[in-house]
Amino acid sequence: MRKNQTLGEFIIENQKDFPYASGELSRLINSIRLAAKMVNHQVNKAGLVDITGAAGDTNIQGEDQQKLDVLANETFINTLTNREIVCGIASEENDDFITIKGQNNDHRNNYVVLMDPLDGSSNIDVNVSVGTIFSIYRRVTPTGTPVTLEDFLQPGNLQVAAGYIIYGTSTMLVYTTGHGVNGFTLNPALGTYYLSHPNMQFPEDGHIYSVNEGNYIHFPQGIKDYIKYCQEEKEDRPYTSRYIGSLVSDIHRNMIKGGVYLYPSTSKSPNGKLRLLYECNPMAFLAEQAGAKASDGFKRILDIKPTELHQRTPFVCGSKNMVTRVESFMKETK
Repeated sequence: MRKNQTLGEFIIENQKDFPYASGELSRLINSIRLAAKMVNHQVNKAGLVDITGAAGDTNIQGEDQQKLDVLANETFINTLTNREIVCGIASEENDDFITIKGQNNDHRNNYVVLMDPLDGSSNIDVNVSVGTIFSIYRRVTPTGTPVTLEDFLQPGNLQVAAGYIIYGTSTMLVYTTGHGVNGFTLNPALGTYYLSHPNMQFPEDGHIYSVNEGNYIHFPQGIKDYIKYCQEEKEDRPYTSRYIGSLVSDIHRNMIKGGVYLYPSTSKSPNGKLRLLYECNPMAFLAEQAGAKASDGFKRILDIKPTELHQRTPFVCGSKNMVTRVESFMKETK
């Protein structure tokens, strides 16, 4: 790594670390980089043109789609499809996965992408940071055949790459291919991402807890007990409560400053609310690569074998010692 290194240079330089050095994964990450620049341009126009507010539809989860949700989804799908790099795409915004035939309709491409094209989109209208989350796997069905659901329902420990883009005061792309986590900041004047945060690491401990305390009454007893622990005047506590409501923003802050993010099950949503494939697995992969930990409160997120495309799970992610303590509170009240 060197000063002023661009994302493109970094990808080429580190191609040798990929399990399959055909250049296909490098081109895929480059396509995500391009789509992210296009979405960033649209996000920065929000409020100037009619792209904020509800689109009038709901997604597969029954959530109201925002106009920028739809735009971001189409941008990423079109960019990845037109470059004929992937054999399949699954999006939080689509009911089913998309099969991509590739050149000559031969289904020869090897990677599938799963994504949340615009995480935190309910924050758009109030000018709070939003993001994109992506996860990449090698297909498990034979090359030359159309992808099947099996290609997408892989445990997170089989991811070959994952990352997020945060559209905030500056636009950053943060990703891993299983060799540490690196962050790149977009220079809008040049349209180029530069390595700004090499070898990102979660502190082992932290003083921030991120949870929607408005749902406190519906939380499991273990989470309630942990929140009270965070609020005690003892030793190095109370901790600071920081919750943005955009997963990308909350995880990004905690990675830099040290903290834990909690989105537990509730009496209303006993299986949790966050999506395993589009949100939790990629964030868990990033977290572990940055020396942190990700759990459903009892077991490692990356070891969960998915059974549904839009499966949900409770999610606890962040500084290793903090997540371990949350798990101990959960086990005591199980």
